Amino acid sequence: MPHSVSAKKRLRQNLRNRERNRAEKSVIKSHVRKLLEAISAGDVALAKEQFRFVVKKTDRAASARTIHPNRAARIKSRLSARLHAASQATGA
Repeated sequence: MPHSVSAKKRLRQNLRNRERNRAEKSVIKSHVRKLLEAISAGDVALAKEQFRFVVKKTDRAASARTIHPNRAARIKSRLSARLHAASQATGA
């Protein structure tokens, strides 16, 4: 346990930030899951809407350094490729 006042404050800040970061990551993961479910169901319109939301959330998390910027780029790239393939499959 911390003894100094500054160390106690730092502990409080770390706990608060950890909860915020976990919540943000959880939101991203759950919306990625919803996007993948929409793609597998063949609902391209819903998938595109979910994709826009996921991109917004990942960009915001990356700019706040909640997740690494390269991870955000990787998530967006992979989901974009899946969405494109799904839209090509339904369009063909």
